[in-house]
Amino acid sequence: MSLAVDTSRPPAGNAFGARFVAPLYLGASLNPVNSSIIATALVSIAAAMHIAVGDTAILISSLYLTSALAQPAAGRLAEVFGPRRVFLTGIVLVLAAGIVGSLAHSLAALIVARVLIGAGTSAGYPTAMLLIRRRAERAGQDAPPQGVLGGLAITGAATVAVGPAIGGLLVGWCGWQTAFWINIPVATVTLVMALVGIAPDPDPARHGSLRTLAARLDVLGMLLFGGSLTAVVVFLSALPHLQWPALAGALVLAVALVGWELRAAHPFLDVRLLAANGALTRTYVRNGLTLLGTYVILYGLTQWLEVARGLSAYQAGLALLPMGVLTAVTARVVSRRVGVRLPLIACAVLLLVGAVAALFLGGDTPMAVVIAVSAVFGLTSGAGTVANQTALYQEAPAASVGTASGLLRTFGYLGSIASAAITGTAFRTRVDDSGLHHIAWVLVLIAALVLVITVFDRQLARADRRP
Repeated sequence: MSLAVDTSRPPAGNAFGARFVAPLYLGASLNPVNSSIIATALVSIAAAMHIAVGDTAILISSLYLTSALAQPAAGRLAEVFGPRRVFLTGIVLVLAAGIVGSLAHSLAALIVARVLIGAGTSAGYPTAMLLIRRRAERAGQDAPPQGVLGGLAITGAATVAVGPAIGGLLVGWCGWQTAFWINIPVATVTLVMALVGIAPDPDPARHGSLRTLAARLDVLGMLLFGGSLTAVVVFLSALPHLQWPALAGALVLAVALVGWELRAAHPFLDVRLLAANGALTRTYVRNGLTLLGTYVILYGLTQWLEVARGLSAYQAGLALLPMGVLTAVTARVVSRRVGVRLPLIACAVLLLVGAVAALFLGGDTPMAVVIAVSAVFGLTSGAGTVANQTALYQEAPAASVGTASGLLRTFGYLGSIASAAITGTAFRTRVDDSGLHHIAWVLVLIAALVLVITVFDRQLARADRRP
């Protein structure tokens, strides 16, 4: 007997009840949970594997590299094969990754687990956005209730910031393996809830031969996109040493990608759309830079607290707990607003304020001040995540909202990859106040750029005036 309920027709009652949205929120939270919870485990992993703390940056970049490609790919697969099928497949991969990571005894095995986590969790957000869009259409609504999209953003924003606190508690009690085995119970619950609450997809459309299907998915575009991202990560990971071959390879592959996508019938990366829809492109860039700033502090401050200030993983996680609480509260407040321009400007201003404040942190700074500075980034994360997601929903074409949503996360992961390179470079030899201040100066430049992009974006004001 099937566990799924029939939601293919417009529901008689609330189209967006808890049974439907709960598994979507859980699935979409798996990626930010795994992005943030690892922060408090890096020092312990380095000690267990007998490597430098800076070398653990690959555990961050490997997940983000995989996610940067897999997010839009999952969105495209969902549009072709059905969002529920892709969602369930992703959850199964997360379950497998939790087992692999829990049993790992080498850095290589941990990298494999993180790649599996990146691939599996990437299905959550773009499929959720597509399922919500289609649910609204079936219910005869122009758009889903504001609280539904807000809840999706709140879940992601809150778990990013609360992850270190939860991770610090679990890692302190049970060891670094917690950062991996936590996926087993969470993925199991999500899988059961999805089977019960999300109706089966209709049979996928027939696409003929494998060649026709490959063209529909734009497999070559995916490969070129993944290759260029990989080369970028190799270049960033080697900093401060300059790997010119990697940079050259990234540029060559990027040029090839643009050339191919301009001719592709079903482009994986719609270059024409990005060029014509400036508002959508600026949303991607703004989201990536904002998350770059947030993750630089998330990873950099956590490592600094554990090494330079001598806090345990548990204590470092507790110190960042107010950041998580403010992220959730701010996201909730912003999700109830109709406009996006003022929240995005406030996000940029707060990012700049937090960056400047971080310049004055040091070994003798009272912990209350450190916590207050981190809390500023909680406000930034909550406002930016919700407002950028709303801007995406307003500007993205309805037919490709899955791929467009995945690309929003991709730009965020590009920022996260860069944040891992920045923290890895600043703390390559030792984790100290000087390295933290180098990170803060980079963050000041990022925040200033975000503020300029936001203030001078006229499309945001026009979008706020729409009915």
